[in-house]
Amino acid sequence: MDFSFVILQFLTGLAYASSLFLLAVGLSLIFGALGIVNFAHGSFYMLGAYLLYWVVHGNPEGLWWGLVVVAALGFVVGAATERLLLRPVYDRPEHYQILLTYALLLVIEDGVKLFFGAAYKSLGPPAALAYPVWIAGAPFPAYYFVQIALAMLVAAALWFFLQRTRSGALVRAATQDREMLEALGINVPRLLTAVFALGIALATLGGAATLPMQTVSPGIAVEAVISAFIVVVVGGLGSVWGALLGAFLIGEIQAFGVLVLPEFAIAFVYLLMVVVLLVRPWGLLGRPPAVRT
Repeated sequence: MDFSFVILQFLTGLAYASSLFLLAVGLSLIFGALGIVNFAHGSFYMLGAYLLYWVVHGNPEGLWWGLVVVAALGFVVGAATERLLLRPVYDRPEHYQILLTYALLLVIEDGVKLFFGAAYKSLGPPAALAYPVWIAGAPFPAYYFVQIALAMLVAAALWFFLQRTRSGALVRAATQDREMLEALGINVPRLLTAVFALGIALATLGGAATLPMQTVSPGIAVEAVISAFIVVVVGGLGSVWGALLGAFLIGEIQAFGVLVLPEFAIAFVYLLMVVVLLVRPWGLLGRPPAVRT
């Protein structure tokens, strides 16, 4: 195993981690602000991939504007979902929310099959990224760098939004004491709708951005939501930076695990999750439940 091969595996793991982060960060954001475990999150990720293929009519050259359109559509769909379906069950027991979001996953999955068909969809990268980048004498897909850069951009934008804007401060306050925000005259329901819509927009953006890396089918929704939950369990449910750390660890474990025991590479990921649950049940960067209000 030479140095160039190790670098390529690391970059491959980083690209996979970037995809996981875009998938999981919206789930973590939604739970942190709304306290909802959104089982339908993977279906929105899948929907983003299909929407991109539909918006650009299968033409890779429309990728850039297609990503913007898909993210905007995801925001609108997320806002409508929260307003029409989730808000009425906020005051009911948690199993209502779980059953509702799981049912929504099945509805969206069947809806995609009905509208787009059950066949696999794929979309190559634009012509400018169709050729590999040579690193230490070995080829590496150029689009993977776009995926990595997009995840870094999203992480930086979320940090700026949450830490340097008034709206971000309100979101952070909503995770601590909604009643106080309402007493201060803040329209909390509208704020929560915007947070949920942002989380869904990130999920659809993640699914769309991943399409040039892999083919998709309606069945990817369940796989995606499982991957998202593993990331947030490792990093900490409700922590944006925990999602980033969890995605990085899982991406690299997957990339190098196939070199050690290819048949059991996925087992290393679940082993990491088990260890984290035993040592820090609330995740590496999460907060103990007693801290939440």
